[in-house]
Amino acid sequence: MLLTITTTLDQATDLGFLLHKHPDRVQRFEQSFGTAHVFYPEADKRRCTAALLLDVDPVKLVRTRGKGTPDFSLGQYVNDRPYAASSLLASAMANVFRTAMRGRCAARPELAESPIPLEIVLPALPCRGGPGQAERFFAPLGWDVSAVPVPLDPEFPEWGDSRYVTLTLTGTTRLADALNQLYVLLPVLDDAKHYWLAPDEVDKLIRAGAGWLAAHPGRGAITRRYLANRRGLVRTALGRLADAEDAPDEELDPVQVEEEPAAESGESEENDGKAVSLAEHRLQAVVQALRDENARRVIDLGCGSGRLLARLLKDDFFSEVSGADVSHRALGHAWRRLRWDDRQRRDGRVGDVFQGALTYADERFGGYEAAVLMEVIEHIDPPRLPAVERVVFGHAAPRVVVVTTPNAEHNVRYEGLAPGAMRHSDHRFEWTRAEFRAWAGRVAEAHGYRVRHVPVGDDDPEVGAPTQMGVFTR
Repeated sequence: MLLTITTTLDQATDLGFLLHKHPDRVQRFEQSFGTAHVFYPEADKRRCTAALLLDVDPVKLVRTRGKGTPDFSLGQYVNDRPYAASSLLASAMANVFRTAMRGRCAARPELAESPIPLEIVLPALPCRGGPGQAERFFAPLGWDVSAVPVPLDPEFPEWGDSRYVTLTLTGTTRLADALNQLYVLLPVLDDAKHYWLAPDEVDKLIRAGAGWLAAHPGRGAITRRYLANRRGLVRTALGRLADAEDAPDEELDPVQVEEEPAAESGESEENDGKAVSLAEHRLQAVVQALRDENARRVIDLGCGSGRLLARLLKDDFFSEVSGADVSHRALGHAWRRLRWDDRQRRDGRVGDVFQGALTYADERFGGYEAAVLMEVIEHIDPPRLPAVERVVFGHAAPRVVVVTTPNAEHNVRYEGLAPGAMRHSDHRFEWTRAEFRAWAGRVAEAHGYRVRHVPVGDDDPEVGAPTQMGVFTR
C-alpha cells in the first residue's frame, strides 16, 4: 500500500518537521500486520514528497482478521489487502504520524497551524460507489478530487473497471486536517475494517473528525460506514456530532482547539415521529428559562457558531441578542449563520457578536438582563473557574444567568463512551448532579443570586438527565 504527500510551500523540506520524519532517512515501523516505511522520493526547497509504504505480511494479516470481518473464509487465501489502501493503511498512519495528526510541531508551530499546498496520491484505493463517491466525500472538504478507475485488466478493456481508483487530492489545508480526513475516509471508501469495532471507535471518529465531520453533508453515510453500521455506535456518534457546532472552543488554554469540539448527545422522545436530539432539548430549555424570567436582552457567552443566537433571533420575544466567543473561527461561523438576519440587525435586535475571553472583565459583557453559558464551563480548567465566576456574576452581573453542563452520572448510558471517559477530550471536568449543585450554590451565595435546577433531556430515574441546567436569578 502506498500513500504520497507532496508540498510546494516555501522551504518545502519543512514537511519533514511537520511529519516528524527526517527527509534524509528511510525509517521503518513494525505493525501488527506488517511493516511501514517512510521515505522521501524527492526533497528540495521547491518540492518535497513523503511516502508511506505499508508492506503487509499475509501471515500477520490472517492473525489480525476475525470471523466477523468481510470475506473471512477467502481472506486467508486471496485478498487485496497487501496492495490496496484500506483501514490497514489508516492504522499505520495513526501509528507513524501520530504527532502530526495532532497538529503538533515544536520546531515549526506556526507552520503546523497554517494551511499549506498539498497533493496526496493513493495509487490503489478500494472505492465502493465508484469515483463519484470519492468526489462526494472529499470535495466538500475543499479538495480538488481526481478519482480515476483502475481497469480490471489493461489487456482486456472489455472486462471494464475494477472497484479501485487512483485517487489524487489537491488543495491547501493544514497537514493535520488532511491526515485526519484520510484516517477516517480510507476505511469509509473501502466500507470495511480489518479489526473488530470496540465502543472506543466512536471516540476515534469524533477525535479525527473534529473541525470537519460535523458540518460535512455526508456525515451520516461517513459515520455509518466508519462504524460498520453498528446501530448503537452509529446513533451515539451521530448524536455527539449533532452538538459539534455548538460546543464552545476552549477559551482559556494556550493550545486552542481548531474547531468547536463535538460534545455529548443522545436521542430523546419523538416529536411528530422524529427523534429530538439533546442539542435541541437544550436550546428549548434555555429559551424557556429566559422567557420564564422575562429576560429579553441576552448575551450568549461562549456562543460558538451561533445556534442559540439564531434561535433567539427567530423569537420576537427577545429584543436584543449578542454573542461573545474567544475563537475568531467560531465567530466566523456565527456571522455566516446569521447572514439572513440583516433585518434584525437593522432593527437593533442584534447587539453585537464579538471576540472575548471569559477570564477577563469586559465592559461589553455588561448591560444585559441575562447571560447564557451553554456547555461552556466544562471546557475551563478548574483553577480558572473563579476568574470566570467573578467576570460573569461579579462584574457583568446580569439579573439572570443560565448555565448548562453535562451530567457525568448519565455517561454510563452512552454505548460509545468508555467507562470513566468524558464526553469530549477537551472537557476539563464533568460534574455529577451533586457537584454541580454544590458549585452553583456557592457561586449564588457569594454573588447575591439564588439558583434553581432544571434537568434537560430524558430524566433517567437512576442517573438523571444527560444535561443539567442552573438558572441563577439576582
